[in-house]
Amino acid sequence: MKKICSLIFSLFLCLCVSSAYSATKTSVEEPKEWTTWLENLKREMRVKGISQNTIDKAYKGKSYYHKAPEVVKYDKKQIEFVLTTANYVNRLVNKQRVQEARKHYAVLKKKYKKLEEQYNVPLNYITAFWGVETNFGQNKGKFHLIDSLTNLSYKNRRSKFFKNELYNVLKIMDKTNLGEDKMLGSWAGAMGHFQFMPSTYNSYAVDYDGDKIPDIWNSLDDAIASAENYLTKLGWKKTEPWGMRVDLPWSFDFKDVGRQITKNVGDWKKIGVVAYGGGKLNFDDDLKASIILPDGRKGPAYLVLSNFKRVMIWNHSDNYAIAVVTLADYIADENKKWNPLEVAEQYVMNNEEIELIQKFYNKQVKDNKLKEDGKLGPKTREAIKFLQKKAKLPQDGYPDYRLLNKIKNYDAKMGFTVPVQPRKAKRK
Repeated sequence: MKKICSLIFSLFLCLCVSSAYSATKTSVEEPKEWTTWLENLKREMRVKGISQNTIDKAYKGKSYYHKAPEVVKYDKKQIEFVLTTANYVNRLVNKQRVQEARKHYAVLKKKYKKLEEQYNVPLNYITAFWGVETNFGQNKGKFHLIDSLTNLSYKNRRSKFFKNELYNVLKIMDKTNLGEDKMLGSWAGAMGHFQFMPSTYNSYAVDYDGDKIPDIWNSLDDAIASAENYLTKLGWKKTEPWGMRVDLPWSFDFKDVGRQITKNVGDWKKIGVVAYGGGKLNFDDDLKASIILPDGRKGPAYLVLSNFKRVMIWNHSDNYAIAVVTLADYIADENKKWNPLEVAEQYVMNNEEIELIQKFYNKQVKDNKLKEDGKLGPKTREAIKFLQKKAKLPQDGYPDYRLLNKIKNYDAKMGFTVPVQPRKAKRK
């Protein structure tokens, strides 16, 4: 009897487990729309030249479907766009990192002097990129790139971009015969010591150690050479500085702010731009430079030259570029004492508020529409300057609460003008 009861109980338990498994499987099973899209994606990759063998190795019969992909959440909230410059830079360039960077630089300077001479990119910048990107190789990322990029390619705000990066990952697997288990990196697809995007790898990665595979994951030789090659091909100028932090005169016209607006250094000097703290602006007068205000007129001001713009190509964020060049300066000057950037009290827009501004701008113009993605990129900054001009606000390209309030109170007939309120009747 006990055996029969035990058998019945076991059978019941198996049915429960089987039922639970079926329910779980059903709850995570990909919708037909995803399955159809994925098959079309694989077909598109084959048309582009990716072998069926590589596609089979990459997917191994998996669809990589996630109901709420973690990588999509990361894409919607990138740290470079939601922190002030001071907060962002102080996170990445602290006392400990400066000390570590100087130690690594001392080693790289001896070992890779020939590389520096070959490519003409100073190693203090290479060291700075290495520190900011992966903390000197310690944090290369553990996201499965096929999984991440497949999900980011599906109905995402940058689907076209990520689909191209997915193609480039498959291309790497095709030509190097590296297995998909080696294809690990950041949530966005960046790989190796210097976090190259797959397309960057295919265009600029270098085999320096002679094993015929540019291994930016495990070979520091290949990684350093690849970073040098990339910056050289971007147009790095060895004898030119990146720029410096500056003070602006009280009469500065903020409409001249932005990387798109360049003047000779001599012209900036004439209107009263000086080095931060009142020092002399020790750059050749003929050099082309721009003034940027990443946090608006209340934050730090920087005069930037062409090499700063090369850093911006690596990562399209003012905050990122300032972190890299700031660390590079500390590395180059061992006697420079580390000081954190002072944090100014100012209103920082969230993604929803920036998206509100983008939507408002798109209603005001016929052409040059913005992506309504809630990100404070260069095009959005230019759009904000346009709106600030219409609202008669300083045109620093930084969205503050005054602009937001004017947008919220905008009247289609009267524009940004606030109507005169009627006088209250006097009490009898």
